[in-house]
Amino acid sequence: MAHDVQNFNLDQKFEFTAAIKKPIMTVLVIGAILLGIGIVMAMFGGGHEEAGEASGHAFHWYERLYANIWINNVYFAGIAIIGVFFFAIQYAAQAGWSAPIVRVMLSLGNWLPYAAVLMIASFFLMGHDLFHWWHAELFDPASAEYDKIIDGKGAFFYWPMEKGTFPIFYIVRMVLFFGFWVFFFNKLKSLSYAEDTLGGTQSWYKIRSMSAFFIIFFAVSSSIAAWDWVMSIDTHWFSTLFGWYVFSSWFVAGLSAITLITIFLKGLGYLEMVNENHVHDLGKFVFGFTIFWTYLWFSQFLLIYYANIPEESVYFLERLESDVYGPFIFVNILVNFVLPFLVLMTRDSKRHGVFLKLVCSLIIAGHWIDFFLMVQPGTLGHNGGIGFMEIGMFLLYGSAVTWVVLGGLAKGNLIPKNHPMLEESYHHHI
Repeated sequence: MAHDVQNFNLDQKFEFTAAIKKPIMTVLVIGAILLGIGIVMAMFGGGHEEAGEASGHAFHWYERLYANIWINNVYFAGIAIIGVFFFAIQYAAQAGWSAPIVRVMLSLGNWLPYAAVLMIASFFLMGHDLFHWWHAELFDPASAEYDKIIDGKGAFFYWPMEKGTFPIFYIVRMVLFFGFWVFFFNKLKSLSYAEDTLGGTQSWYKIRSMSAFFIIFFAVSSSIAAWDWVMSIDTHWFSTLFGWYVFSSWFVAGLSAITLITIFLKGLGYLEMVNENHVHDLGKFVFGFTIFWTYLWFSQFLLIYYANIPEESVYFLERLESDVYGPFIFVNILVNFVLPFLVLMTRDSKRHGVFLKLVCSLIIAGHWIDFFLMVQPGTLGHNGGIGFMEIGMFLLYGSAVTWVVLGGLAKGNLIPKNHPMLEESYHHHI
């Protein structure tokens, strides 16, 4: 049956044409304009001077800008690494169905080097304003600001330096994680493209073993990254399943991005081998992990609600009882669970691009709201919200990521033509 696969053009390359670039550029410009309007409004509208709840100081307009940059850095870095993770899963699990779309998954990783630079640079520039634990007076027992709880956690950020000086341990972790993520991405990418010229199964076995190492590293690093980059904003509070929670939010968003790119390429006449069965599988992943995210959200909420321990419940109280964030808790559940659950419940909806495009677009915006709810209350108190600045920044980042991902995808063949399981994928039927 080998001749079946040969009927397709396996040397097909995605052309990143001017017609595709134009709408991305348009969204980028709209995002920049909205962001500019948001910044001007924040500068002249001013913040609330009584905004001391979160940080004990007068509020400055640029803090909102910093919080937005941080939300988008964390969110899109997560989507990028999920692409590499999902690619690695396919090889580690010896999955055959996904053979024609593994490069779509891997293409998300093209954002990782940019994410690394943005993340590390913004931490140096804005970390002091974003992270309460970076304030030296918290670690000085003689200071009125001394905080015993944060002092107890200080070594996690500052080791081997003195607490309250320079968070070397924290920065080393960030650099190491991004360094290894970019290393694994580049290694997997070069092995995948080498397969096109080498043939045989040698590359496939190499990718498989490299994927196994990456998955182990990812399991540890993604969880610690979640504690460092998000949970440490609310330094007093902690949740033992927070690493899982952030992973699930990233994962659903990443799966949605992979699905959208696949449907987009199909619409342009690429990926002829990919049929409604493959699309159905992607739809099932999105559906299943939407429920997984909700399960973790509810587990975290229910345990904290039921135990009703003040230092735990404060996290939800400052969100649920807030005029600014309260409504978004319900938007979060509606967009990330109720709508995807109801729309993707039937078999047909998971096989039709129109439903998946709608749900996946909603999920990508919805999980941004999830990260907005994790970051803004702890950094901005009641000076947060979603306005021109937030929408502009999201569009700016989203279009930049899309540009980088599609640009990377255009650099090589779309389908790994010597993948040993292409035949299996061609006959994939569910």
